[in-house]
Amino acid sequence: MKYLCLVYGEEKKLESVPDRECLGWGQELRTGGHYIAAEALQPVRTGRIVRVRDGKTVITDGPFTEAKEHVAGFYLIDASDLDEAIRLASQIPPARIGSIEVRPIRELVP
Repeated sequence: MKYLCLVYGEEKKLESVPDRECLGWGQELRTGGHYIAAEALQPVRTGRIVRVRDGKTVITDGPFTEAKEHVAGFYLIDASDLDEAIRLASQIPPARIGSIEVRPIRELVP
């Protein structure tokens, strides 16, 4: 089953986690057959919010809400169940200073 592991943290604190650690964890996921995809996100100030209301597109600067922690990146993994997904998520390097949200992927039904 697929799970999305959303990495949350304070931008300044996340700078203390070296990219090489995250890349290394991605490689371990590949080796273990759990890796589907992973990416880090640019700082929250670079994002934009897009809404369509009454046929009009409205664009505003991000973030959507005031928060101490923001989404910093993600790992899309394959795990046998939620327990395994949580075990894998607990090893994501930024979990030491932020948090990881683990969510099962819902397949869309045509």
